[in-house]
Amino acid sequence: MNFKDFTIALSKIKNIPLPAETSQFKMAPPYREALLQQQKDKMKHARQSAVMALFYPDLELQTKLILILRKTYKGVHSAQVGFPGGKVEHSDQNLMQTALRETHEEVGIKPEIITVYKEMTQVYIPPSNFVVQPYLGIAEQTPKFVKQETEVEDLIEVYLKDLLSDSNLTQKTVKTSYGVDVEVPAFNLSNYLVWGATAMMLSEVKDLLKQVL
Repeated sequence: MNFKDFTIALSKIKNIPLPAETSQFKMAPPYREALLQQQKDKMKHARQSAVMALFYPDLELQTKLILILRKTYKGVHSAQVGFPGGKVEHSDQNLMQTALRETHEEVGIKPEIITVYKEMTQVYIPPSNFVVQPYLGIAEQTPKFVKQETEVEDLIEVYLKDLLSDSNLTQKTVKTSYGVDVEVPAFNLSNYLVWGATAMMLSEVKDLLKQVL
């Protein structure tokens, strides 16, 4: 989709109610409710983080979304696809600033060229005990990405049309904390499978955008 047409349509989303959990749960793993029950008490003391669903024009002025592949490390989100973002730091004035700062750190896009259009619905991540606040924003110009070598393995550029296409919905087999393999819903985007909390947040972004595009 042409980026100019996208930005014109995007201006309509500010007053549209969020699809919220109705949309998120389309892409939720089947064991999510069990994990939430397990961590009821821990949720009260969950750590905070924020991420950015950032759209931008490529050199042909087609609309794309940036995702990242995280480095392999000893942690629950090792080698997973996600949005640019991370945990709140003491210097952050609010969660939006967290998302903007982390986006700058991880993919090199300065906060001043990002326009935030919408605060999306929070998602709780049981394995890491984080509450994630997503934001939807755009960069008005084609970014010069600079990936954070210590945390980011790869930058994944996704065409908007591929995100919106239901033909890119699929399944992925993952092992639960119970040691059982289960099928979870996933997006197949730019040859990467996106599942879990990121897929849940993407689902809400997708459903919101479909109301105006």
